[in-house]
Order: sequence, then structure tokens, then C-alpha cells
Amino acid sequence: MPSIRVLIADDHAILRTGLRMLIEAQSDMNVVGEAADGSEAVRRAGESEADVVLLDLSMPGSSGTVTIERLVRLDPSPRVLVLTMHDDPVYLRSALQAGASGYIVKKAADVELLNAIRVVHRGGNFVNLTRPGEAAVADAAQHVPRNTPAAGLPRPLSHREVEVLRLLAQGHTNQEAAEQLAVSIKTIETHRKRLSDKLGLRSRAELYRFAVESRLL
Repeated sequence: MPSIRVLIADDHAILRTGLRMLIEAQSDMNVVGEAADGSEAVRRAGESEADVVLLDLSMPGSSGTVTIERLVRLDPSPRVLVLTMHDDPVYLRSALQAGASGYIVKKAADVELLNAIRVVHRGGNFVNLTRPGEAAVADAAQHVPRNTPAAGLPRPLSHREVEVLRLLAQGHTNQEAAEQLAVSIKTIETHRKRLSDKLGLRSRAELYRFAVESRLL
């Protein structure tokens, strides 16, 4: 299977070096280039035909969202995974609206970043912000956006349902979610059905949108 071609775009050379070492240590990944600003990122992504661009939002030159918009218009277009210090849903929404497929904060674990690269490469979406506190989870779990079918009769989610929702929204398969929570696939499938029944959401994309709007990610 061909390696995932990754372009690293960040204005800090030391960070780029660390990311290159981490990524190239993976058997299924290969760094095809580096960039220190938005314009260079777009140019190098086009030249290298990168599969995934690991993009810092705060670099010299054009804004992060403009860079994302330019990247996704390339042919072939890479998947854009934002790697940023901004742990704020406002930045997250802007990046996703511009066309990013994933958003992860720089203080995330190495394994989380590698998983995010794989998820967005295979067509999924991945979001990692600071895990919300219990109060935030409880509040979000009882919130149903107005545009969902279940908006008229919101039904609260259990803590485990919130955990399953978060993992599925991040792009994990049922098998991966089961492994992370140390439960069976059948248990995950049961929780997923309950999520669909309670929220009226059928597709993974709908679950993802609900998780973002409810600030569960």
C-alpha cells in the first residue's frame, strides 16, 4: 500500500524537524516537503501532490483560512489537517468552514496526531480540542441543535454515549472505538443505535456536525 504523503507547514523549523522525525518513523507515512508560510505551503503541496497537509494556522503571509481555501482548490486536492496552538471552537469552526478535514491542538499526544493523519487521509474528519470538563459534557449531552429531527424532544445522553459519540465523530471505526473503551463492538453498535434514536442522526457526518455544534470535541 502506498505511503501517506505528508507536507508539514509550520513557521518553526524545530517543530518541523520534530514532526518529520515522528512521521517518517511510521511505516505508512512519508514527508514529501516542508513549508514556512502559507504561500509556500500551497506551492509545495501542488508540486509534491501531498495527500495530507499538516498546517499551522498562524504563519506569516496569508491567513490560515485563506491558505486552507487555496489548498483544497488544488488538483489533486490534499486533505488539510490543522495543527495549532489555538484551542478554541471559534478557530475550529473557521478552519472547517474553509475546507479543513481535521483540527488538532499541538499539545495533543503523538499517537493522536498520527491517528488524525490516517483518519483524514482515508476520508474521515478528526477534531481534537481540550477534553471538556464534566459540567460541559453534561450540558452538551442534553443539547440538541435546532436543525436536528429530535429537536422537539431532546433526550439526555449517558456519559458512555457521549464517549462513543466523540470517538465516532473523530473518525474512529466501531472496532477502534471498542478498543479505546475496552468494550465489545456489539456494545459500540448498541450505543450508536441509541444515539441515532435519541438524536435523530443517522450518518457519521450528522454525528460529527452535532458533536462540533455541541462542543463535545
